[in-house]
Amino acid sequence: MPLPLAPIAATALRYGAVALVAYAATRRLERARISQATEDTLDDVNDGFAACRPLDRQQINAQGRLCRVVRIGASGPGLELDATWLGRLKFRKV
Repeated sequence: MPLPLAPIAATALRYGAVALVAYAATRRLERARISQATEDTLDDVNDGFAACRPLDRQQINAQGRLCRVVRIGASGPGLELDATWLGRLKFRKV
């Protein structure tokens, strides 16, 4: 019984293309520096999402944090996820 290679080749080509794009993206990224002040600022963000619009500026500031522990099975190995983001959107008439 012959093995159908067309579906396997299409899947392999798709995964190969994704791997090539990921490799190219990692080669173009610059190495970031680690700043302890930045790390402390990210650790100070509260859990959840918050946004504010200061009255003296034409901008919107937003911050958020997601802290979760994911386990595989009831007593399986765990993985802690800590994602923090900061953002600023500025408006200016030109």
